[in-house]
Amino acid sequence: MGFGYPTTVFGEIVFNTGMVGYTETLTDPSYSGQILTITYPLVGNYGVPDPSIKDKDGIPKFFESDKIQLRGLVVHELSLTASHWNLSMTLDEWLYKEKIPGISGIDTRELTKNLRTGGVKMAALAVSDTEINVNEIKKQLALAPHYNSEQFMDTVSTKQEMIYGNEQKSVVVIDTGTKNAILRNIRELGYKVIRLPWNTTFEKIMSYHPKGVVISNGPGDPQKCSETIETARKLIDKNVPTLGICLGAQIIGLAGNTETYKLKYGHRGQNKSCVNLENDQVYVTSQNHGYGITPESLKASEFNLWFTNADDKTVEGIKHKKQNCIAVQFHPEAAPGPYDCKFVFEELKHLMEEGKSAEE
Repeated sequence: MGFGYPTTVFGEIVFNTGMVGYTETLTDPSYSGQILTITYPLVGNYGVPDPSIKDKDGIPKFFESDKIQLRGLVVHELSLTASHWNLSMTLDEWLYKEKIPGISGIDTRELTKNLRTGGVKMAALAVSDTEINVNEIKKQLALAPHYNSEQFMDTVSTKQEMIYGNEQKSVVVIDTGTKNAILRNIRELGYKVIRLPWNTTFEKIMSYHPKGVVISNGPGDPQKCSETIETARKLIDKNVPTLGICLGAQIIGLAGNTETYKLKYGHRGQNKSCVNLENDQVYVTSQNHGYGITPESLKASEFNLWFTNADDKTVEGIKHKKQNCIAVQFHPEAAPGPYDCKFVFEELKHLMEEGKSAEE
């Protein structure tokens, strides 16, 4: 059964294993260009909060961006009624308002098994009041731009400088598709946030005299962000305290001589176990990415392995061998998910306030 807005969309179909948090998930810019399958069988039962509610800095309180970012939604069972103290509308109403199609009644377990076996792939999702011409949709799908070839930065990044707070000390966020929770966490550290477009030059960034820089999460192939990679290279060379998150980790890795690759079906969910090699502790993390740093490339790079995935041994965190630069593949800001790794932001604060010598 179709729901949401009647239209046809094309995108890379992926799955998320989270049990809650569809409001944050659907507004995560990392899902740009994708059709999302939620594996939890019942979706929509607590509805959607009011998008206009913002915190004291003007950042949306319950959403990770200002709109639904994915192209379509696939669920097993859609809850047509919703109950929550903060309810503003149902999931169906929200998707219709944002002109996003959805489909329910799908065997999402079987679909997920297919994606795990064959890998993510391009798909079409059509919702219509009239009969759908399947053959015509297949022809259109064959001609649709492939996810791997799409350029997302001009879609997901801010077009101009945005400032949150008025503290003297500031942190620049290079917006390659940043989630609002990253901004909130930096504000909680006590810094003004200066949010800049993805292709902002190193010289422009340094004109703000930031204490540090965060390169955010985002969609697509990191190798298409050549301008951001060049900026990251200069940030490392000048020993500017820098944190990369998700796509930002891959960008920092490429700037420090690692390689990246596309995962077969990615990591998307809120229960991904990662091992901190510094203390041998396991942390449960929130993740949403389809690309990663090639483990073998670390040996000849400028980085040491910091976190590794407990399941498949993929790279989950790196630290520069000499400079004040760290990066994590998971989402320390969560939203949705566990807050176990919020200490990563404290690590950035330590680099900004304490620092370490380039010779360490």
